[in-house]
Amino acid sequence: MTREAKEPPETTAASGAQEPPAAAATREALRGWLSDRLARQGCREVTLGELSQPDAGYSGRTVFATATWIARDGEPRREELVVRVQPPEQQLFVAPDALRQARTMRGLACRSGVPVPVIWFTEDDPEVFGAPFYVMGRVHGRVPGDVPSWHARGWTTELAPGQRRRLYDNGLAALVALHRVDWRPELGFLAAEGTGSALDRYLVRLERWYEWCGPSRRFGPEILDAGLAWVLDHRPEDPGEVVVWGDARMGNICFGEDLGVAALFDWETATIGPAGIDLGWWLMFERYLCEAQGLRRLDGVPGRDSTIARYRELGGAEIPDIDYYELLAGVVMTLISSRLADVLVDTGRVPPAIAATYPTRAVGLVRESLARIGARQR
Repeated sequence: MTREAKEPPETTAASGAQEPPAAAATREALRGWLSDRLARQGCREVTLGELSQPDAGYSGRTVFATATWIARDGEPRREELVVRVQPPEQQLFVAPDALRQARTMRGLACRSGVPVPVIWFTEDDPEVFGAPFYVMGRVHGRVPGDVPSWHARGWTTELAPGQRRRLYDNGLAALVALHRVDWRPELGFLAAEGTGSALDRYLVRLERWYEWCGPSRRFGPEILDAGLAWVLDHRPEDPGEVVVWGDARMGNICFGEDLGVAALFDWETATIGPAGIDLGWWLMFERYLCEAQGLRRLDGVPGRDSTIARYRELGGAEIPDIDYYELLAGVVMTLISSRLADVLVDTGRVPPAIAATYPTRAVGLVRESLARIGARQR
């Protein structure tokens, strides 16, 4: 549930105003580091133009920079870059790993139907920015909003119903393409260690995460406990092993002017497991952004059942236990949003009452999923 390099930020360097000391220090540190890295490739005369640090993202720091240099062949180069720094504190996850995200995107590069940003460099030494980081190429386009929901405001509301249908369909097709990737040659590191099926290993990590989130589990704890107990006790015999995005949703997709997919973002929770983990998350998140907020889906955007059917039509695997995976997604979302609520309050971004709305809404989705499963069993 992070905000990557998805939307054009306001620039701070081209306005003529003097940069704050912190921004100037960031610029100099990045210029020196980038100069050293490019010098190893025979490049020289590195300069940084526009640089900004948007106040967005809860699982990492983002820096936008425009760099120019003279390449080995003497030709000038200009690249728009995005620096993603691993959070040293205020973490949403047990063990954030920025370099693992970069490695995932490198492994997915050039895979048909799965566009990702180009990874330029990675750095594991925390000396530069206080934590490991990676540098990727910037992708321009438009991203459906989370806050406010893309079902309520923003550029998606200005599209015609047919355009919205194509937008949504393109996003879902990218998810199907991801699930068809042969992950063993370059993405085997995503597979969790341990015994049992990939789903079993996923649930082991979920239990550890659940315990780690103990202090934050203040929102509907009895509902969350019931949801976790159900997914642990009623796991399906699903041998599926695909690349699981872990945060599969419209708000992590950058779309071009033609409404095609320009890039997929946010690979922090990528793993190997059943495709149902991603489709369940996709369905849950649409409910989180729409019905759970009392909104109606925009004309042209399919509902839950139509999305499941379309996933299959596009070549996705049949997932008979989708109710299970949607409940699993609700449990995970509650843990993330509960930690997020604490981060928002601790950093002074929002008051406690507003922060509490995020996990409270997620708990409501867990309650609804449990009720739907219970009704179908009767």
